Amino acid sequence: MTGAVKLKPAAGMVSAFTAAETHAMERALQAALEGPRGANPLVGAVVVSADGKQLVAGHHRGAGTAHAEADAIAQAAAVGLDLSGCTMVVTLEPCNHVGRTGPCTEAIIAAGITDVVYAVDDPHDPAAGGAATLRAAGVRVRSGLGADEALDLNRQWFEAVAARRPFVTLHIAQTLDARIAAEDGTSQWISSPESLADNHGIRSRIDAILVGTQTVLVDDPRLTARDGDGKPAPKQPVRAVMGLRAIPEDAAIHGDDGLAVHLPTRDPREALSMLYASGVRHVMVEGGSSILSSFLAAGLVDELIVYLAPTLLGSGTPALNGLGITSLPDAQQWEWDASDGGAVRALGRDLRLHLRPQRHVALDHPPTRTAAEPAQGGY
Repeated sequence: MTGAVKLKPAAGMVSAFTAAETHAMERALQAALEGPRGANPLVGAVVVSADGKQLVAGHHRGAGTAHAEADAIAQAAAVGLDLSGCTMVVTLEPCNHVGRTGPCTEAIIAAGITDVVYAVDDPHDPAAGGAATLRAAGVRVRSGLGADEALDLNRQWFEAVAARRPFVTLHIAQTLDARIAAEDGTSQWISSPESLADNHGIRSRIDAILVGTQTVLVDDPRLTARDGDGKPAPKQPVRAVMGLRAIPEDAAIHGDDGLAVHLPTRDPREALSMLYASGVRHVMVEGGSSILSSFLAAGLVDELIVYLAPTLLGSGTPALNGLGITSLPDAQQWEWDASDGGAVRALGRDLRLHLRPQRHVALDHPPTRTAAEPAQGGY
């Protein structure tokens, strides 16, 4: 998307928090970074005892897994900790709806936690927010602590929520000289086996994977998620092909599970709109060059993952074929992303580079939606 949502600290912010709560929020923000980006926000939670001691820290590990609050409470239960009278410090307002997991508000109340401090409001359903439910149950609730940091942590997710489009991960497997195929078109395999395994791990947790018709015609990929033995993973992404040309009837991408879809457009925004309408909340764009370039040029990439192989080709297919940039001051700027294992990791002989768009505007307030809108990703 172009532009950015302006965010501000949650309404009713209390200016004074204890030192213990402040330190707990710092730890919660750090814990949140252990999770993966995608359809759900990065969230961390820390429980603090009445005397200010940090007892447990939890974080969200992706769609369908325990939320950060529930994760922290489960950890406490596993070691027999009684959380009655404790304070929970969390980076996002506790949820109040039943998605793939139960409401965090219920878990907090059941645990006997009497105080909740959170950073920013959840934009899913402010009309029936978790804060109101907690207060109605007698829990003291305050917000605004660490708001700037929490908003920055998930700024791309907030933008995707506001635009009602899927969160977009863009994946490139390239050589040192930014080639994704040799001059004769061969590209299997530029990446190491370890990089391929990492990519299949991402495929198994996203909602959809998107390529262009040229990639289907040239490479005839399956685009399935597979485990280390090459067997199909239990969860498979929708396989989306973007472009005006029809998909050949015998293309491998069809499979036999009905998960292949054709998006008859060359407009990345229109493609995302189609996917969102079908329930997709996290899509990974894999290529080829024209598709990768179109999403980057449109400012629609929330997360960039590059597998960099120590290989030189000198010629061949470039990873990108132009972003409409003619002057250095207009260059796209990216920053290293410390979430989900770190910004730079060695995978076999490759390097895995993890980046997100550089922050370019101040964040003033989280987007909101009406109660009638569907929740993003089922967090």
